[in-house]
Formats: sequence, C-alpha cells, structure tokens
Amino acid sequence: MNILILGSGGREHALAWATMQNPKCDKLIVAPGNAGIATIAECAALDINDGGTVTEFAGEHAIDLVIIGPEAPLAAGVADRLREAGILVFGPSAAAAQVEASKHFTKALCDAAGAPTAAYGHFTDSPAAHRFIAETGAPIVVKADGLAAGKGVIIAETEAEACAAVDDMLSGHAFGAAGASVVIEEFMSGEEASFFVLVDGETVLPIGTAQDHKRIGEGDTGPNTGGMGAYSPAPVMTAEITARALDEIVRPTMAELARRGTPYQGVLYVGLMIENGAPRLVEYNARFGDPECQVLMMRLGAQAFDLIHACADGRLDEARVTWADDHAMTVVLAAQGYPGAYAKGTAIGGLDALPEDSFHQMFHAGTARAEGRIVASGGRVLNATARGATLEEAAARAYAMAEAVDWPEGVFRRDIGWRALKG
Repeated sequence: MNILILGSGGREHALAWATMQNPKCDKLIVAPGNAGIATIAECAALDINDGGTVTEFAGEHAIDLVIIGPEAPLAAGVADRLREAGILVFGPSAAAAQVEASKHFTKALCDAAGAPTAAYGHFTDSPAAHRFIAETGAPIVVKADGLAAGKGVIIAETEAEACAAVDDMLSGHAFGAAGASVVIEEFMSGEEASFFVLVDGETVLPIGTAQDHKRIGEGDTGPNTGGMGAYSPAPVMTAEITARALDEIVRPTMAELARRGTPYQGVLYVGLMIENGAPRLVEYNARFGDPECQVLMMRLGAQAFDLIHACADGRLDEARVTWADDHAMTVVLAAQGYPGAYAKGTAIGGLDALPEDSFHQMFHAGTARAEGRIVASGGRVLNATARGATLEEAAARAYAMAEAVDWPEGVFRRDIGWRALKG
C-alpha cells in the first residue's frame, strides 16, 4: 500500500515509524515531515489544511490510505474532501471533529448523552463570565472554545486570575479566534489519564492508556505546554475504570454523534479525571495525543497500522489488539524558554550515536536540516522514547537517550512518570 501521513511532529514521526514496520507498507510519504522523518520516509511540501491540495496530491501519487495526524486539517474538513474523492482516510469528518474544535460542542454533547463531566458555562462576553466565576469560586478552569494547539486551558487559582484569563481570551490577545468564546468549568480534582479508542462509526475499540505531563516544570508546576512527556500504560486506568469510561462516556457520546448523522471515524483521545474510582470527561481530542502517541506506537509496533487500516475501512469489529506486558516512556526535549519565547536554529548533536531499535527511538518534532546539521525549529524538539519490561526500565532507557543529546539550548523534565514511579 502507498500511505500518506499528514503532519510534522513527534506524533507523526511515531506513526511513520510504526507504519514502516508493517509489511503492508510499500511506500510512505509524510507531508510536510521533519528532519527525523526524512531519514525513514519521503517528505513532501504540502499545505495539509487545504483539502483540495491534499486530495490532488493523493491522486497523483496513487495513495491508498491517508492518515491525518494533527487537529487543524480535521477541523478544516480535509477528511471530508478525501472521502468525497473515494480515497480511504483515517480521521473524522469536520462535523465529528468538533469534539475537539469546540469545547462548547463537546460539553453540549455530554449533556445530551448523559456523560459525566464538569459543570460549566459558555460565554462570549466578560461581565457574564465574571459573574459565573464569582458564583462558582476558585480554583476554576478557563478554556478557549476553539483550537489552541493544546495550550488554551488556564487553571486559575484565584477568581482574579480567572477573570484576567477570560478578558485575555475574549479580547483576542491570547488565542485569536480560538478565544472568541470561552468555556468555564468547575475544577475537577483527582488523577488525570489519557484513554485512546478507535471508532469506525459503529464499533469502539480501546487501544491503550497513557498519562502525560502538561506543565513545563518538575512536580507539574508552571504553565501548560503541549506536553513534556508521557508513559503507558496508566496504572490508574484499571479494568473497572476503563469499562466505566467506555459505558458511561465514550459509547453514549459516540452514539449521540451517530444519531445526529455525523458518525465518528478515527482515533478518539479521551481525557479523563478519575476520583474515587469514577471517571469524568475532561476533554475529547480528535487525534492521537502528542506525546502520548509516541509511547503507544512503541508498544503497538507494526500492528498499529493494521488497526488504523481496519478503522478507516470500517472493519474494527474484526480487529484485535495484542498487548505485550511492557511499559513505555517518552521524555520531551524542548527549547529553553518554551512555552514562551525561544530561539530557533540552534544545532543539535549526538543523535547519530543513539540506539535505534524496538526498545529505543528518538522521535523528532521541531527539527530541520540546515547546512548538513540537525537544528531546532520549534518549541518541542525531540522525544526520547523507550520501552521496557517495567516502567523503571523504560525510564532509565529514555533518560539515557535524553542525556546523550548534545544540545546546550535544550531542556527536559527529569520526573516524567513520577506518579507511577514513586510507589
């Protein structure tokens, strides 16, 4: 099969790596890709948010399956254009991708389906939002309604901080159009986990759990980022909690989408908060998490492509996931200053000496090649990812890789997995 993957981050490098392990893959193109992806697949310069351009490219290159990595092309309807052209695609329609593209849409969906989530209000003007904050009290969560690259969430410790976040978002200063309206939620305490399922419109197939670390600082402190590391599986996701999440949250909301005539097809990222054995929905994402995808791909390997293919083809009822009794961890190396201002173009060395096998992979995110060298081109730059029989073993391998990178301008957290490792 000829495969096209859309995206340029660590998630897409991990998807490309897993796809290349599968004998069904005859040719792989990634658009636009990055310096790491270019070592295992062909990269193509392409406007991945333009459905017409992507569809034309897929036709010219006899692509059999398109895997859409990031959320922006999904929200832009790229999957719709490909399906209209008769091209097999992994990723939901723009209508179904609203589960990520609009926080308000998902809250209303949960209301209609009776799925447990945080109490909330939806606002487009500051005075009404301020009144809601005063009535609810702090801590409280303020979210930009639209897509904000995983950064549009403020956990406010005081009412004043919440009001300032609302004003910043609604003014357009913080997240532009994504913050034209806001969702304000009660603060949910408990332990957060990421649960991943494939949905083909009818069948829901769980494919793994993970826990990520959003804050920039150790001990989960400082501002939110796109994610500084992750590990899989998540110990908090017991068989009982997993079953409750499926029965009380995932299946009812997917059934409601199908009832509305917009069935979901693709991977569904289910962000959960678990307290006293009960899961509540934090958020849905319409794609694999980044960096959670990296640990899932390390654990799934070549079968990941078979599962993706079955999902796109509407054959999930025939699919089975084979899990090894293993663990994986990824540690994100970021540019100093991220998630604020950071320098681009700094040189990265030591990558050629790193091990690359089924237990060790350095997935690239914000990298480029300039004058024969690998340089940083983004905020999150590398993902040191490793697998082991235990989480301790996976962590030791991942951190050994991170330490071996020669990049003085890079930083990484040294406590990824602390919740699971402390016990």
